[in-house]
Amino acid sequence: MEQNIGEFLRSRRARIQPEDVGLVSGYGRRRVPGLRREELAQLAGVSVDYYVRLEQGRSPTVSDSVLDSIGRALRLDGVEQAHLRDLVRPVGDARRAAGAQQVRPQVRRLLEMMSGVPAFILGRRLEVLAWNALADAVYGYSTQEPAYRNAGRHLFLNPAARDFYPEWETVAAETVGVLRLDAGRYPDDPLTAALVGELSMKSEPFRELWARHDVREKIHGHKLINHPIVGELEFEYESLAPPGDSDQLIVAYTVEANSPTDERMRLLASWQATEPAADLPVADPAAEAN
Repeated sequence: MEQNIGEFLRSRRARIQPEDVGLVSGYGRRRVPGLRREELAQLAGVSVDYYVRLEQGRSPTVSDSVLDSIGRALRLDGVEQAHLRDLVRPVGDARRAAGAQQVRPQVRRLLEMMSGVPAFILGRRLEVLAWNALADAVYGYSTQEPAYRNAGRHLFLNPAARDFYPEWETVAAETVGVLRLDAGRYPDDPLTAALVGELSMKSEPFRELWARHDVREKIHGHKLINHPIVGELEFEYESLAPPGDSDQLIVAYTVEANSPTDERMRLLASWQATEPAADLPVADPAAEAN
């Protein structure tokens, strides 16, 4: 945990130049880019020793007001500020984090009823826990190995992913940011550590993105897909948290009426309807541990 706090704060200091915040940068030779610890402490109104202890993870009782002051000095956005709080005071229960992720039957029924749009449940560690028929037609979840029903593995370890996502670099940055945010909430989760270790060993692009310490929330956005059957699909997506489970998101894709994507989705839905029906999946704890 201490290493994560220090690395995150150093990465945020590095992106701010002294002149950006009205400080003189001409004295002394700088060994690292961005703000020095002393400069950040001055801007935040705390002692240098206090800030150093925070960066080293030795200030578990730091107040919200101090964290807010440091966040303002570092120009953190709302997601980054929440991530800093998570790193200083993790709220996630490690035992709960390592347990099997279950989707409530009511949420599964909701997915089934959303028959007009692709929709799926995204859980912790980027695990796709359940999906409806149209989401299966877009992503082919039911034909994938369970380990690749993970957005991180699918994106960084599947050779076809770069063709599937024409905007691969953008999707990759967003995906790593979501995983980094999740890791901050549950810093002691062994399954998250295993996933990050696996992706770091097998994917240089993942290692580079992970080292940036950027964090993202998956709320809404744009997704461009090159589907192997119907070609280019352009979606907007919205993410909603089911009541009572903040670790899961219902992700639903929408399309503009009468657009090329709308026509292609009708074709894809027609094709999918001729295929053997697949039941919504049941979360497999053994698969999640992989």
